[in-house]
Amino acid sequence: MTALLELRDIRRSYPSGEGQVEVLKGITLSIEAGEMVAIVGASGSGKSTLMNILGCLDKPSSGTYRVAGSDVALLDKDALARLRREHFGFIFQRYHLLSHLTAAQNVEVPAVYAGTERKARLQRAHELLQRLGLGERESYQPSQLSGGQQQRVSIARALMNGGQVILADEPTGALDTRSGEEVMAILHQLRDNGHTVIIVTHDPLVAAQAERIIEIRDGEIISNPPPRPRPAANAELHLHTPPESGWRQFSSGFREALTMAWRAMAANKMRTLLTMLGIIIGIASVVSIVVVGDAAKQLVLADIRAIGTNTIDVYPGKDFGDDDPQYQQSLKYDDLTAIQKQPWVSSATPAVSQSLRLRYGGIDVASSANGVSGQYFNVYGMTFSEGATFNDEQLKGRAQVVVLDANTRRQLFPNKAKVVGEVILVGNMPATVIGVAEEKQSMFGSSKILRVWLPYTTMSGRIMGQSWLNSITVRVKEGYSSEQADQQLTRLLTLRHGKKDFFTWNMDGILKTAEKTTRTLQLFLTLVAVISLLVGGIGVMNIMLVSVTERTREIGIRMAVGARASDVLSQFLIEAVLVCLVGGALGVSLSMLIAFTLQIFLPGWEIGFSPVALLTAFICSTFTGVLFGWLPARNAARLDPVDALARE
Repeated sequence: MTALLELRDIRRSYPSGEGQVEVLKGITLSIEAGEMVAIVGASGSGKSTLMNILGCLDKPSSGTYRVAGSDVALLDKDALARLRREHFGFIFQRYHLLSHLTAAQNVEVPAVYAGTERKARLQRAHELLQRLGLGERESYQPSQLSGGQQQRVSIARALMNGGQVILADEPTGALDTRSGEEVMAILHQLRDNGHTVIIVTHDPLVAAQAERIIEIRDGEIISNPPPRPRPAANAELHLHTPPESGWRQFSSGFREALTMAWRAMAANKMRTLLTMLGIIIGIASVVSIVVVGDAAKQLVLADIRAIGTNTIDVYPGKDFGDDDPQYQQSLKYDDLTAIQKQPWVSSATPAVSQSLRLRYGGIDVASSANGVSGQYFNVYGMTFSEGATFNDEQLKGRAQVVVLDANTRRQLFPNKAKVVGEVILVGNMPATVIGVAEEKQSMFGSSKILRVWLPYTTMSGRIMGQSWLNSITVRVKEGYSSEQADQQLTRLLTLRHGKKDFFTWNMDGILKTAEKTTRTLQLFLTLVAVISLLVGGIGVMNIMLVSVTERTREIGIRMAVGARASDVLSQFLIEAVLVCLVGGALGVSLSMLIAFTLQIFLPGWEIGFSPVALLTAFICSTFTGVLFGWLPARNAARLDPVDALARE
């Protein structure tokens, strides 16, 4: 009959300097199912190394180890983890309980990695703790339990998935006499129930309670009595268990990894908060700059549009500075009429201008006098603080009326509350003031030149004596492409003149330039914010790396009870993503607070949070968690179970 555990010429050596230290020297050993075996020896004799190999925590340097006839060397890491999880149960001298979990949650851990449904494993944990006399201590954390109680929790954990083979490393070493006796009584009960119990100890009183004592010294077995005859054990060990369906296994594993990650975060609140801090600042920076930058952009563009950027100016000649006489009279009044009839034209106004002196009383100032139509002020989005613009009768009758700008009003009438109805001299022509226009602030700064506006018929007929226009300004209707309007305007005037003796200047170019500039500035600021997010991500990585170092023993415990490398990887990766997602949510909240605070102090700003900005924030935080959590998670998954368990 094949032995349950069979070792043949097992050797284990470790590097030491330039050479190797051999800890096990050709161990040959067989253990039958249902036996209670004690492995004894002095400290440093190799008994703990032998136990690690028996429990598949470590691999021999050479030799053959068979479990139920199967060569362990042929199993990959996941298969070894499944073997530990489903068939071996470990009882450690220092208990090795997870400090942030309750007694019941500690007992559950092997079943979590086995994919057992939550309800079934809760019931199983409850039954085991009741059986071991800890029914009233299920919700207690390890720090609230005595040494004997913690060891019983450790035994319950070992039995969670069956534990056909119980490996007990100095199970009574940290206990008082009474607690030690209770633990040994439990191990005897397990043996009676068909479990194979292997005790590693240096205590001869504990070893004497075993059916068979194997003594090891300096890596060699010096005493190995044959197994006692016993009835066939009722426990069989099957290495290959059918896995759950892929989707169910994935969803269950992800849900449990998420739960464990949340518990680990909650157990270390300060560390978690410090980890989140960089992400909170980074996400708040990104979202605030995107949202506030968009509000500032819209405000700037609205101001630019208000000064008439959706306008097209038509000038005689080939280009600016062209003073060829043959082109100076190319724009006629009929051209203005034809333009005004086009469907894409909101309004159009001609312009004739000349520098003239203005006089009122004893005040004499220089100004730019502009002959325009009544639609001029609509074209440039100007409003009136007093009075109004010209009407059609005044245009047709070449009325001697004038509209002042705010600067001219202040110069000519410094002490008058109302100026409409006053008469001033424009050049040598008396004109009645009918309005005061509030001119839009120029994006290029204010001009020192005073400006007044008269009907263009008055300007050309009474003052200048010309029958042509200096320029025409067209305001394009909302919804029409300014570029297409420019093309149609050029086509119209070319057909009317028979040649192209004019040029246009599309003010929409200013708006496009401003949009490009604001986009560039916003992109630059966003990149600065992204850098802060990356710095926060590096902080996450650093703290997670420290966390892996701090939690090395915890990782070893999880691997000993059956966690695969992928389970450890997913848990730490989910922790990093969870930290970043929670940090992202707090960062978005902080950015909203910043935005609303700015809106109180800047009431003209329209700040709104688009779904795109919020979605971008969470994508950034998730990506940051995956990117900077991968290295620590990978390091955790690559830890050797034996080395991890030995770390304090």
